[in-house]
Amino acid sequence: MMDSQEKDLEKGTVEEQNANQAAATEPASEQNAATEQTEKAAEETEVANAEEQKRIYASKEEVLERIKEIAHSDDAPNKEEVDHLKTVFYKLHIAEREARLKEYIDAGGDPEAYQITPDETEEAFKAEMGVIREKRAALMQQQEAEKEANLKRKLEIIEKIKAMATSPEEANKSYQEFKRLQQEWKEIKAVPAERASELWRSYQHNVEQFYDLLKLNSEAREYDFKKNLEIKTRLCEAAERLAQEEDVISAFHQLQELHQQYREAGPVAKDLREEIWARFKAASTIINKRHQQHFEDLRSREEDNLKRKTELCERVEGIAKEENKGASDWEKHTKEIIAIQAEWKTIGFAPQKMNVKIFERFRAACDDFFGRKTQYFKEMKERFADNAARKQALVEQAQALQDSTEWKSTSDKLIALQKEWKTIGMVPKKLGDQLWNDFLSACNKFFEARNAANAGTRNEEKENLEKKNNIIEQLKAIAEEASEDAKQKVQALVEEYNTVGHVPYKEKDKVYKAYHEVLDRLYKEMNISTARRRLDNFKNSLKNVAKRGEDALDNERTRLMRRYDSLKQEIQTYENNLGFLSVASKKGNSLIDEMNRKVQKLRDDLQLVRDKIKAIDEENNEAE
Repeated sequence: MMDSQEKDLEKGTVEEQNANQAAATEPASEQNAATEQTEKAAEETEVANAEEQKRIYASKEEVLERIKEIAHSDDAPNKEEVDHLKTVFYKLHIAEREARLKEYIDAGGDPEAYQITPDETEEAFKAEMGVIREKRAALMQQQEAEKEANLKRKLEIIEKIKAMATSPEEANKSYQEFKRLQQEWKEIKAVPAERASELWRSYQHNVEQFYDLLKLNSEAREYDFKKNLEIKTRLCEAAERLAQEEDVISAFHQLQELHQQYREAGPVAKDLREEIWARFKAASTIINKRHQQHFEDLRSREEDNLKRKTELCERVEGIAKEENKGASDWEKHTKEIIAIQAEWKTIGFAPQKMNVKIFERFRAACDDFFGRKTQYFKEMKERFADNAARKQALVEQAQALQDSTEWKSTSDKLIALQKEWKTIGMVPKKLGDQLWNDFLSACNKFFEARNAANAGTRNEEKENLEKKNNIIEQLKAIAEEASEDAKQKVQALVEEYNTVGHVPYKEKDKVYKAYHEVLDRLYKEMNISTARRRLDNFKNSLKNVAKRGEDALDNERTRLMRRYDSLKQEIQTYENNLGFLSVASKKGNSLIDEMNRKVQKLRDDLQLVRDKIKAIDEENNEAE
């Protein structure tokens, strides 16, 4: 009878060990794939349910504070929590390090010269982890010593029971001592795992032998059997209730405790032993099957995660193989890979044997792409530096000519410089704008002086002054009346004003001021947009720009096209940030509203630049 129960109890122990091995397959992290195999199997079974219990940490400092609490607490360190804290710390640490490297490269730094600076937080974390490892090693050593002591005590109890079971008389005389030894056995905790089954069989055999020799009155014996039946019935009921426990891992561990209590309970009447054991075994089978199914489902999810991660690897590898013809292609593919990296983070662990390998494959593909991107922009930076040097030389030549009064020869030289400028490639925007402004200012200074010296007859300029003053007076009259067609009249006068040529140089600022004062007043009263006013002012200045030189309009158009492309890129960047912020940010709507206002202003500026380019094209068509 007891042989079959012993085998089933041993089977329960084997199932527990198998479950522990299954739980141990849960990977610690993609950055720390190597697991600590020396920990107890019973602790490792907790890993499968850890994700639902883990606290969220926002910074490395928070993780460090918790590690310090564990390291300096009197309680034994919990392996699952310590492993989780280690994983979280290095995820945050690696993310910070990569962000600093990206910031360094984006600022124009040389990737090959980049050096990782020591991190005081990481050093402190390592020190506390060392304290925890020492505590755990000492605890393990203490636990092993306690198990050996428990084994020795239990062997002594078996020997004492064996000595009592030599004859019916000896059994009767030693009954009370036998009950005391049974209680002492129950109070002794764990023994070395490799001796547990053998120890249990020896103990149960000698207990059975003692009862078989016991010749006490039947009431005393039946009382023992009854009490043991009550205990085992309660254990059966407890095992049956575990079928309703939602936490499969917890139910499994509780079942192991019930098995331990069942072993420690004494025998029942012979005719009930098989029945009560069959009931307990049936309840145990349900829990063990649920536990086994849990890990089969876990392995299935891990296989699915591996499949999804393999697909992401293939996508990144495919992008890395595509040709990048320019910076825009690199940026486009960068956004695609960053999106894939974000998707990767949403996928759980792959099987332990493949978890590190698949991560290394993914990381290698990403590193290959970003390494080549870094090299591309490094070479582009070198080209920008060469272009900037060439443009700086043209600026210096133009500035050397800006005060010349040799109108014809200097005009030819400056026009030649402008043509050469067009042949030089791009430079970084901020520096490019500064160089262009310096170059344009030097050219404009010379051509304005030349135009002033070689202007048409004074009579024509005076006539132009009279025309413009007349238009200004008409605009003032419109400002004093409430005409329904005021806007049309103003627009007609603005267009007429733009067709009038130069006025005497000394009168230029005065007329300009009078014209724009009345025009600003009218625009304000008629609610005409600032953009419209700026466009009208620009159109008004086109005639003067055209007279600076045959390429002046082309130069202005080129500058506007660069401004147009820059605005488009800036709008795209804001819209991308808005898309990310609206999905992932927790900062609230105020930041989103502010960014929306910025995007709208950029769009308005983009429209104005587009209208200015159109106005230049119309001016060129009229000139032709």
